[in-house]
Amino acid sequence: MRITYLFILLNIFVFSSCKEQNLHLSKIEGKQIAITDSIENNTEIEAYIKPFRDRIENDLDSVLAYSVDTYTKKDGEYNTAIGNFMADAVYSESNPIFKSRTGHDIDMVLLNHGGIRSILSKGNVSKRTAFGLMPFENSIVVVALKGEQMNAMIDYLSQGKRAHPVSNLKLKIDKNSKVIEAKVNGKPIEKENTYYVATNDYLYNGGDNMSFFKTNDSLYVLNYKIRTALIDKFIKLDTINPVIDDRFTQIK
Repeated sequence: MRITYLFILLNIFVFSSCKEQNLHLSKIEGKQIAITDSIENNTEIEAYIKPFRDRIENDLDSVLAYSVDTYTKKDGEYNTAIGNFMADAVYSESNPIFKSRTGHDIDMVLLNHGGIRSILSKGNVSKRTAFGLMPFENSIVVVALKGEQMNAMIDYLSQGKRAHPVSNLKLKIDKNSKVIEAKVNGKPIEKENTYYVATNDYLYNGGDNMSFFKTNDSLYVLNYKIRTALIDKFIKLDTINPVIDDRFTQIK
């Protein structure tokens, strides 16, 4: 009887030991490791990556064009030379892509003043210049808007009174920010018309409170970065000499 009882206990122990256990994570600990100049460089790694780094540096610094002056986003109240250049570059470089895919032309371009991240210095212009102006990975998209949404855009620009870069838009406001004139491609905005507006993915997704982009007929993703458009424009130009003009003005 004692032997049978002992055998039963052994079986219970074996089967309970073999039973799959459910493990649960109860605690996570992290530790911050500071990377400082006290950490010695690995000479083998440095030697390996040096040719690649040198090639990239040379590519970034190769001269593409020449800027006749220094331009900043602060050089105008409602439009700036550098903002005008960037908006016009987006139009000229992305319109052929859009037209080849859709058969339509881009009607206008709207970017954001805050998206200009550096000055355009007088002197040689390179790919590094483009990375300074647009360090973000923002891509160009084209949004199809009806006249109602276009009017919402005009209200946004007239009330915001910032030098957001635009192309193919003529906007004039009075001293009270009331719209006197608003034309796209030289024509007044028609309520029932569809307008193809090039912008960037950040603004399309509501950046800078540009909510009017979300009510649209269609969205076209060009897979073409603003920075790449700038580089392509630099390559085509020998001399860069943008100006402040009358595309967005206030009558005082």
